[in-house]
Amino acid sequence: MKIERLSQDKIRIFLTFDDLLERGIQKEDMWREIPKVHDLFSEMMEQAYSELGFDASGPLAVEVFALPAQGMVVIVTRGKMNGHLDERATDDEDTEDEIYEMEVTMEQSDIVMYAFRDFEDVINVCKQLQAASLTEDGRLYSYNGKWILALEPALIETSRHNAVIALLAEYGEATSVTSAMLEEYGKVIMPSQAVREICTHFYN
Repeated sequence: MKIERLSQDKIRIFLTFDDLLERGIQKEDMWREIPKVHDLFSEMMEQAYSELGFDASGPLAVEVFALPAQGMVVIVTRGKMNGHLDERATDDEDTEDEIYEMEVTMEQSDIVMYAFRDFEDVINVCKQLQAASLTEDGRLYSYNGKWILALEPALIETSRHNAVIALLAEYGEATSVTSAMLEEYGKVIMPSQAVREICTHFYN
């Protein structure tokens, strides 16, 4: 589980599928009201407080994004607190269940995204993808000091999905960034056909 602060009132939590399995949770369970999911959320909020000082009392907007190859991203945004909520947060443990007032949004993304520290790695993976005739598509972003390659599985033959993921994982790492985050905070370098463009411009 990895937690990052996006702003004073917003954090992002990245859960790998291993994180979920360790807690006996399937990906589909995140869409259900079950005790294990509540326990996971409480654990995430405790870790967010201990690591970042993020106080989750008060109304929260929770967005859950399921990513195909990486895991799940949970964006938690804290609403404005009023005096009553503040008092309840300091009450005894019996009121713990009442502290979280959540509005949960669930989204599933099919887009596969991998982050690369060096542009040389981007060039190498694109050459491999093209040479193996896996794909020439993709969008390339610059975000937070890294290069992010986003691929639409719908544009890749189903039988080749695993080979594409294996190559991406060889050169980069799965990222917890969502498409919405990239559109808002990242910079689009190549909006389409990124693999082909990179191979054309950096062929040697």
